[in-house]
Amino acid sequence: MNSSEKAEKGSARFRYIKLCIFFSGLSVFAQLYLFQPMLPMVAEYFKTTAGDSSLLVSSSTIGMAVGLLFFAFKADSYSRKNLMVFSLISSALLTIISAWIPDLSFLIAAGFLKGFVVSGVSSVALAYLTEEVHASVVALAISMYLSGNTIGGMSGRILATILAGEFGWRNAVLIIGIESLLLGLVFWKLFPDSRFFNPQKMDYSLKVKQMKRFLTDPYMLRLYCIAALLMGAFVSVYNYLSFRLEGSPFYLNHFVIAFIFLMYIFGVFGTMITSRLSKRLDSSLILKGSILCMLAGAILLFSENIYIIIFGLGLFTLAFFAAHTMASQMTALRAKRGKSSATSIYWLFYYFGSSILGSGTGYLLHSFSWNFFIGVIIFAAAVSFLFASDNKYLRAK
Repeated sequence: MNSSEKAEKGSARFRYIKLCIFFSGLSVFAQLYLFQPMLPMVAEYFKTTAGDSSLLVSSSTIGMAVGLLFFAFKADSYSRKNLMVFSLISSALLTIISAWIPDLSFLIAAGFLKGFVVSGVSSVALAYLTEEVHASVVALAISMYLSGNTIGGMSGRILATILAGEFGWRNAVLIIGIESLLLGLVFWKLFPDSRFFNPQKMDYSLKVKQMKRFLTDPYMLRLYCIAALLMGAFVSVYNYLSFRLEGSPFYLNHFVIAFIFLMYIFGVFGTMITSRLSKRLDSSLILKGSILCMLAGAILLFSENIYIIIFGLGLFTLAFFAAHTMASQMTALRAKRGKSSATSIYWLFYYFGSSILGSGTGYLLHSFSWNFFIGVIIFAAAVSFLFASDNKYLRAK
């Protein structure tokens, strides 16, 4: 088929693609970070620490990272739609089953498996859009997918907090699992099959050579480390802020805390600001500026004034998404060949940073204090800034 037959704006095919790709992002990120706002309840239920309970989030993101690495080699061997349908429905079933798992260790294992299968969506969604949608509206389709990711992450956290406070955390898991299953079934029914892609065998030796090249490129390594450190810092703050706000001197109830996650909407603004600035300013300058804003936002989280904390969290969130958008863009631009390999490694570092730092900082918070915890977050962002300041490697080439 020629490219003139790709889905165009106004066509029924494009409307179905746009709607379903939004639903997929909504489902994936609502499930991936489902337990994040409920960690204090889970810790109390299982009589464990903040760090142990945070493994419910980290296990899912580790599973996501491992899944993305696996699908970097295998995704092109499967039908795009079938892989995404399998990922959405199987992950929803795992979420539903999780509502009845009585043991924390098995719950963590289920989270890992859920992260692994749901990565099938992230591994092929952008490829599907670039293959099936007309070039004039690819950006619009991608923005719908990213909006679904952001809104899914935000609404999932808010809904989980409210439902858990009213009906208990297990019922909250069950309800979100059922909603995700319904989204998966709608996706299965409405999402158009690929017209411009046929499953094919992967040249594994070429893939390994590409990955080795990127992992030995200092420019790319610094971007990968920035992704890991910033995502780890970002997830850490959202993992444990609920613990902070439930205690002295705030004593906020679950309903109020739920709406703290509305700060996620600033992530959309961060992405938009970056896309505009990148047309006029040097990429490394935008990245460094974003990280400095993250540092400023983190410093405000030392405060015991709730309004300053909310402002700091908004700035921290906006700056993180701006930095992440810029770093991922720089990664793709640097990779003249093997872009999928370069971005796969980026996401691998991104989610491993989320998992390792996201749980590790919980043990530090439990052993020390909130101020020490924020000091670690600031240190992670500061190291990222040093990487971004290495002009020898991070200047656009």
